[in-house]
Amino acid sequence: MIRLLACAGALLAMFASTGLRAQDTFQVGNTTLTATNVASGIQLPWEILWGPDDFLWVTSRPGTVYRINPETGATTTVLTKSVTNNGSGEPGMLGMAMHPEWETTPKVFIVYTTGSTWNGTERLSVFDWNGSSLVNEEVLLSLPAAGIHNGSRLLVLPDNTLLMTTGDVGDGGASSQNLSSLNGKVLRLNLDGSIPSDNPTPGSYVYSHGHRNPQGLAMGPGGIIYSSEHGQSNNDEVNIIEPGRNYGWPNVEGVCNTSSENSFCAANNVREPIDTFSPCAAVNGLIWYNHPAIPEWQNCLLLSVMGGFALNDKRLSVLSMSEDGMSVTGETQWFASYGQRIRDVAVNPYTGAVYLAFNGPSYPGSGPNIIKEFRNMDYVPVTSVAGCRYPGALNYNANATEDDNSCQFAGCTDPTALNYVPWANVTTTCMYTAPCPEDVNGDGATTVSDMLLVLGAFGDVCN
Repeated sequence: MIRLLACAGALLAMFASTGLRAQDTFQVGNTTLTATNVASGIQLPWEILWGPDDFLWVTSRPGTVYRINPETGATTTVLTKSVTNNGSGEPGMLGMAMHPEWETTPKVFIVYTTGSTWNGTERLSVFDWNGSSLVNEEVLLSLPAAGIHNGSRLLVLPDNTLLMTTGDVGDGGASSQNLSSLNGKVLRLNLDGSIPSDNPTPGSYVYSHGHRNPQGLAMGPGGIIYSSEHGQSNNDEVNIIEPGRNYGWPNVEGVCNTSSENSFCAANNVREPIDTFSPCAAVNGLIWYNHPAIPEWQNCLLLSVMGGFALNDKRLSVLSMSEDGMSVTGETQWFASYGQRIRDVAVNPYTGAVYLAFNGPSYPGSGPNIIKEFRNMDYVPVTSVAGCRYPGALNYNANATEDDNSCQFAGCTDPTALNYVPWANVTTTCMYTAPCPEDVNGDGATTVSDMLLVLGAFGDVCN
């Protein structure tokens, strides 16, 4: 691909900012983004997502889940768990996803690690939301955890199954190519924790294998599943996840471009990445953006970049995609001027605002941290109002933007009546004889036309 590093854009953004105070502005083409601190004091946020209740939900690595009002910044703690080393290092409270049928099944899926650094356990649990706290933990899956490479990003698919990334726990990739191990994989589960009957290998959670430490998952157009994955020292990857495919680690890093890699790729159904970053940039959470609020970013992947161990390239990468979503065609880089490791990204579905979770300036992260919003203040969200849009209806709503099939029309609903109204759904008095009480229309005769004016009905002749 042709990588557009947009250094000039980053410099312009730096100069356009107002000293990196609570509100800064950044110019993205013709769009001005205003940066605002939504919440501060969050210790090492790992996952940030827009919930079905229109609140921001955030996991923090030390073991806390927060619920944040995006308008006021009011923050409440909804869950606290004991995690490995209290979240100092890579383990801790990590990925999160919401049940897709929230109105009837308000449940939250969370991944966290517990136990010792190099002999710990990673748990995928589901909690009930009672309106103020997450309660009634049910452990759906447990697997080995370690001080590094625990994966843990979650994504609910349209078929109501759940994807979970797992890392190789620092074993050099031995688990990644072992189909009997749950580490170094993308796993697929039913929402109750059982194994889907149509997984690539019957009776196995494994959806794809050959992964080192994938920590980003997103769905794009047509159901394409994207993942970001940490490389060793070179070749961080953006992948398209396909069932049953091998992603190469540790035999292949990046694309298949050496003789040994070419042989392995040919023999093992390896899916090459659609983008790579060398040296490693520490890619993390990603999301598909397709909102009119920032037209320059429509049909792009927004990728959180933490900057590796020592590289000064912490940023949000905006990856332009081909029309079919199968390849990366360019990259622009944003918000490097903050000097902050960007762990994850979320999008407001109404305003199109982008939220970033900062993690401090260096590995493995330090707090307290900020959740920052980048919003096009000139964009006016389209307010969708459901109602009856037919002016002649009893319940006509002039403010409705979409018809909800609720219109009420008064009239006689008996087809045998003279004043039968075929479209009526609210019954009024039916007439079975047709008196013509007066010459309503002034044409010199009392006829059916007069009756229609009086009754709003149909008839043939007057008696």
